[in-house]
Amino acid sequence: MLPQDFLDRMEQMLGEEYPTFLASYESARCQSLRVNTLKADKETFCRKSPFALEAVPWSGNGYYYSDRDAPGKHPYHEAGVYYIQEASAMAPAEYLMGDMKSAGMEYERILDLCAAPGGKSTQIAAAMQGKGVLVCNEIHPARAKILSENVERMGIRNVMVTNETPLRLSEVFGEYFTRILVDAPCSGEGMFRKSEEACDEWSLSNVEQCAGRQDGILDCAANMLAPGGRLVYSTCTFAPAENEGSISRLLKRHPEFSIEAVKKAEGMEGGVAAWVSEPAEGLSDTIRLWPHKLKGEGHYLAVLRKEGEFRADVPGYCRNGLETGIPQKERNLPGKGCAEFLAFQKETLKVSLPGIYLRFGDQLYLAPEGMPSVKGLKVLRPGLHLGTIKKNRFEPSHALALALSREDAVHTAGLSSDSMEIRTYLSGGTFSYEGDRDWYLITVDGYSTGWGKLTQGTMKNHYPKGLRKVWNR
Repeated sequence: MLPQDFLDRMEQMLGEEYPTFLASYESARCQSLRVNTLKADKETFCRKSPFALEAVPWSGNGYYYSDRDAPGKHPYHEAGVYYIQEASAMAPAEYLMGDMKSAGMEYERILDLCAAPGGKSTQIAAAMQGKGVLVCNEIHPARAKILSENVERMGIRNVMVTNETPLRLSEVFGEYFTRILVDAPCSGEGMFRKSEEACDEWSLSNVEQCAGRQDGILDCAANMLAPGGRLVYSTCTFAPAENEGSISRLLKRHPEFSIEAVKKAEGMEGGVAAWVSEPAEGLSDTIRLWPHKLKGEGHYLAVLRKEGEFRADVPGYCRNGLETGIPQKERNLPGKGCAEFLAFQKETLKVSLPGIYLRFGDQLYLAPEGMPSVKGLKVLRPGLHLGTIKKNRFEPSHALALALSREDAVHTAGLSSDSMEIRTYLSGGTFSYEGDRDWYLITVDGYSTGWGKLTQGTMKNHYPKGLRKVWNR
C-alpha cells in the first residue's frame, strides 16, 4: 500500500531500475545488531554467539542475524552487549568517526543533534572508547527519555543527554564541537517496509516541510561546528529535496563547508545532481544506500568539512563554561559531598572512577572531564548516574552496574545465559548464592547486568522494577 505519489516520483528517479526497487518491498527485511565494544570483545562475542551472524560490510561491529534468532529476548540484550539496529542506519556514525585517531581522542567534543532513540549515539560512544565528551540531544521529551535509557543500557559513561531545540543549543555553543551528526527528522521513506504508519503519514507536502525543517537544523549545526570539524548529515528517506537538495541549500548558505569525498562500501552509490534544481558541486561524493542494491532499508548521507585548521585541543565557545562539580575539599561534607559513594567505592569496587562528581539532591553523577556546564540546559543525564545517597549510606544505580566490568567489582555473581537464575533475576526474583554479605555485580556469561545484595545465602534483587519482565527459557 505504498503512496502513489511516492511511486510516481521513484519511477521517474530510477527509470529502468524502478521494477527492481519496487520488488525489494516484497522481500523479507534484513535484521541486524551492532556489538557494543564498550562491553564485549566482538571476536569473542562472534565466536560464542547464540545467533547466526553475517558481517555488515560498512560497519566494523555490525552483523545481520537470521529470522530464527530473537536477540531482543536474550539476556545479552538487557546487559547491553549489543544494540539492535537496522544495517543501513549504521553507516552515518561509521563515516562520522572514520578518521578519528586514538591520539587526541580525549579532546573530542561530539554532538548527536537529533539522537533518539540512540542507535547512532551509542555507536559513536563505542568508537570514543570512553574518552572525550558526547552530547546527545533530542527535542521531544518522551523520545529523549528513551534515548537516555539506551545510553544507560549500553554502559556509557561520557555522555550528556539533553532535551533542547537545535536553536537553543546553538545559542549556548559556538564553533564548539569537533564532530556533529545530524540524522535529520525526515519523511521516512526508508521506513515504509517496516512501518505502516510511515506510509500513512507520507505526502509530498510533508516532504517539503521536512526539507524546510532540515535547513534550520543544519544552520544550527553549522554554527556549532569547530573550524576544520566534520559534519555528517543523514536521512532514512529517498526524497532528493531532503537529501541532495538539503546539502545543496546548506552549501549555498554556508560556503565555508564542502563535501568530503569518502570511500563507498560495495553496493553504495553516489548522490545524483540531476535530481535537484540547483545542485552543489560534489554531490556524487555523497552516499545513497538503496534497498535493492544492498542488505538494508535505505539511507542517505553526506560527509562535510568546515574550512579552517582542525585543533581538537582548542576549546570553542561554551556560554556557561565547563562543569566543575563538587570541589575536592567538600567531597566528604555531609549533605553536600559524595563521602557515602567514596566509602562504597572503596569497599565494593577494585577501581576508582575518574571524573567530576555532580550532586542533585540525593542523586550523584559522575561527569566526564571537560563536560559543558548543565546550567541553563534541560539535561536528562549529566554523565554516569552513580546512585542515591540515603541517610549516610549509598545505593548504587543500575547505570553504574552496566558501566562496570566484572573485573571492577570485589564481589560478582556469574550466571549463565541459559540458566534459570538469570531469568529469575531479570524477572525480579531472588536466587540462592553462597558468599560474603555484600553488594554483588550480577553478570551473565561475564557481562555486567545489574546489582544484587547477598544476605544469608539469598541474593536480593536490585534489578529495576521498570525493566523486569517474564523471561521464558
